[in-house]
Amino acid sequence: MKNVLKVLIVSLFFISCKAQEPTEFSEKALQDTFITLKGESVTFQSILDAHKGKTVLIDIWASWCGDCIKGMPKVKALQANYPDVSYVFLSLDKGVDNWKKGIKKFEVEGSHYFMQSGWKGDFGTFVNLDWIPRYMVVDKQGTIKVFKAVKANDKQIKQALQ
Repeated sequence: MKNVLKVLIVSLFFISCKAQEPTEFSEKALQDTFITLKGESVTFQSILDAHKGKTVLIDIWASWCGDCIKGMPKVKALQANYPDVSYVFLSLDKGVDNWKKGIKKFEVEGSHYFMQSGWKGDFGTFVNLDWIPRYMVVDKQGTIKVFKAVKANDKQIKQALQ
């Protein structure tokens, strides 16, 4: 009985100590730079500013990622069901040419940016990027409502978009 009690106490300790997911982006993440389709360098802050006052779904993806491609029909369903949401796609493709080809090939509609700093840049580190696709939702006030989802049909995403 004592062992069961010890396991329960240790489990509760770890569960209660689980870090809260952030509700706002760090300054470093906001200052990380991305490349536009026109080849311009922009900060993540400017990307958010371009969609100020709107709910934003962020999709971190790559054209080489099988799970990302499998998730695209679900993203397109979200776009059809929530047309007032801004859809921002951040690419981890291996190069700008592959990124642009992937957008055309998979007919990805939305705002597109290339993550030149990659997985371990300031943005990727802040969001603890360990898997793609990765979805996030930022509300109209700029608060992160969904910090981590790996499926486009995640219940959290749908709740945050309503």
